Amino acid sequence: MEKLDIPRLALASFAEVNYKTPFLKVQHYPVNASYFSIENRENYPVVDYISPNRRQFFKIFHMTAGTGILTVGLHQYILGPGDIAFLHPDEIMSWQTTSEDTGGHFCLIHPRYFEDDADHVLHSLRTYPYFKASKAVIRLTDSQSASINQYFESIMKEEKGSNDDKKQAILLHLQMILLEAKRAGKNLADIQVPESYGYIYGFLSLLESAFQVKGPNVTVKIKTAAEFADQLNIHPNYLNALVKEQTGRTLREHIQERMLYEAKALLIQTDWDISNISNGLGFSGHAAFTSFFKKKEHISPSIFRKNAASQLNS
Repeated sequence: MEKLDIPRLALASFAEVNYKTPFLKVQHYPVNASYFSIENRENYPVVDYISPNRRQFFKIFHMTAGTGILTVGLHQYILGPGDIAFLHPDEIMSWQTTSEDTGGHFCLIHPRYFEDDADHVLHSLRTYPYFKASKAVIRLTDSQSASINQYFESIMKEEKGSNDDKKQAILLHLQMILLEAKRAGKNLADIQVPESYGYIYGFLSLLESAFQVKGPNVTVKIKTAAEFADQLNIHPNYLNALVKEQTGRTLREHIQERMLYEAKALLIQTDWDISNISNGLGFSGHAAFTSFFKKKEHISPSIFRKNAASQLNS
């Protein structure tokens, strides 16, 4: 039996009734995350959060039980059993769980997972029509949902196994998920979220774009809270109050948190020396960067890098 179209709800009325204050925790993916991971939602319940763009990972999640509110970019969906969502790395997204039940799977896929032997699958993801904010969610029939759930189960089994060809099997099941969902796909109407959420989206988007560290000899220009507000044509105090109310942190705290995240990523993912990282992030010198990092993490950048390398090699 075919299910009804996915209902959508204006964010203003939803937030007034359902969102707690603060309603969203800003959550970044771990800087040392593996290139592919899959989890069962029953064993890995999703908390309410907002994730900025530049996550690097494509994300696919399928629900077999429970309900929740997904906002992708400036588009919002009310999800329930039988829904599957496709999240592009460049989109800001948020999630709120609205039921105690939970079921299904989600997987995270980094583009580097496809290097050397699976460029054609990466091309499929990059050109897939539903990795777009206005088309991100598809409602499946019962039989389609059961088939996709079985593909996820097979992927989990392969990922936990030790077969030499397990990556090939995972990619085959992943392509079947894309095909099955594409056959069932329904394009949903484009509904813009209200102004208040738009400002939060705009701030996080500008904040992400500020951290384009292109090389060890290029310094990023980190804007102040007032400069971000000016770009959004809004008073700094109002923007700060809006962001604090709905995320629990001030503009300054978000800027510092994003700075720390980028510092960790550079320490783990590059071989730049501490001075180059300090310069790239706009600090006045090595000492200023080390002081900032130790205040936040309670260890020096060099020790953090050493510990991260040890964990990767263990």
